[in-house]
Order: sequence, then C-alpha cells, then structure tokens
Amino acid sequence: MLRENLAAVEQKIDAACRRAGRSREEVTLIAVSKTKPVELIAEAYAAGTREFGENKPQEIREKYPQLPDDIRWHMIGHLQRNKIKYIIDKVCMIHSVDSVRLAEAIDEAAGKLGIVMPILVEVNVAGEESKDGIRPEDAEDFIREISVLRNIRVEGLMTIAPFTENAEENRPYFRKLSNLCVDIRQKNIDNVSMHCLSMGMTGDYEVAIEEGATMVRVGTGIFGERFYPKADAEGR
Repeated sequence: MLRENLAAVEQKIDAACRRAGRSREEVTLIAVSKTKPVELIAEAYAAGTREFGENKPQEIREKYPQLPDDIRWHMIGHLQRNKIKYIIDKVCMIHSVDSVRLAEAIDEAAGKLGIVMPILVEVNVAGEESKDGIRPEDAEDFIREISVLRNIRVEGLMTIAPFTENAEENRPYFRKLSNLCVDIRQKNIDNVSMHCLSMGMTGDYEVAIEEGATMVRVGTGIFGERFYPKADAEGR
C-alpha cells in the first residue's frame, strides 16, 4: 500500500508541475514520518524516498541510528532551544525558525560543530493564532537581523496553511508566501538565498506546487492515518 501511495503522490506532483509549467526536479517531496515506526520509514526508503520530515527532536534522535545514513532528515516542527543539540548533527535543514533567540541558538550549536545549518523562516501567512511563525510584514526585517549569523544560512520560507477540506481556499496564502519570497530574494541580502519555499501538505500540496512550492510535506498521503486521532499541523 505504501508504494502505491507514493506512486499516487508522485503522479499528482508531476501533474501539478506540468500545469504550472515547471520541471518535476524543482519540487522536493518530504515524507512526513512523525509517529511512524522505523519499519514503515524503511519501507518508504526501499521505495526510493530519501527526504523525511519529523516534528519532534526526540523522534529524529531515536530513528536516526536505526536507518541508512543517506537519509536527509528535515526538522519541520516547533523546535525548543534546549533540544537543538539532539538534531544539529543529524538534519539537513530546519524549517521552523521564527525567533531571533532560536536562530542564535542554532547558530551557536552549528558553530561548535564547524557547520553551516540551512534554515527556513516560518511565516504565519494566514495569521492563525494557534500557529507559530512570524507575521509576513515582519519577515524581511527578521531575516536581515538573523542574516549576520555566520553558522546558519537562510534559504527560504515555510508556512503551515490552515486546515481545510477545499485546497483552493489556501491558494491565496501560498501565493502570498511565494510573492514574499520573491520580494526578499530581490533585495539580495548577504547570506540569504531564498530559493526554498516549503508549503503544502497532504490536502493541498498540488495547489502549493502550482503557486511555487519547492518542498511539499506529505504524511498521511504516503503513510496513511496517524496513530492518534488528534490532527497535527506539520505535514497533515
């Protein structure tokens, strides 16, 4: 079933890219494996998946040594500063940076390892009180403030759109984030590349791709329903 699910997601990504006049290579599929056992992740790996997203540092820490070392782990959930040490040497990107203190803590941890950590700035583009992320109007100033940190590199933006049964309702939010990304990229801020746009989940990733997403975070669409009933936002 997992292979069939992956194939179906791939077909939809390919179709969305064609509709948008984009190359399939422009979009990275991140399989959101939070709460999923190592066995299922290994099955997705065997089917060709290499990019996986987790929203809890503890899960990355536990799963990392049990799986192949060519997996690219993405930290997509809210990250507490005291948990950075568990993942800083294991992830390829942190998607959820939304405070100067967090950026500084990541910078410090990366500096101790002599690495530069790619990060995305999380933007609460829909203005939902229940969501993390900075306000769109604050994004440029925030990025300028953290761009001076030498052991992180801002590579783009991330958002978690509202949960909706109709994906079209999120199109304006995806478009707004895409336009914001372009605007900031044109400012040519030092140490900022703005080539990544992480947006779109199981219910709306096709629309996100049509609006410029370069990374989509798909969990349920690949692995099936969660092991718990309460919906969790990062990668529904």
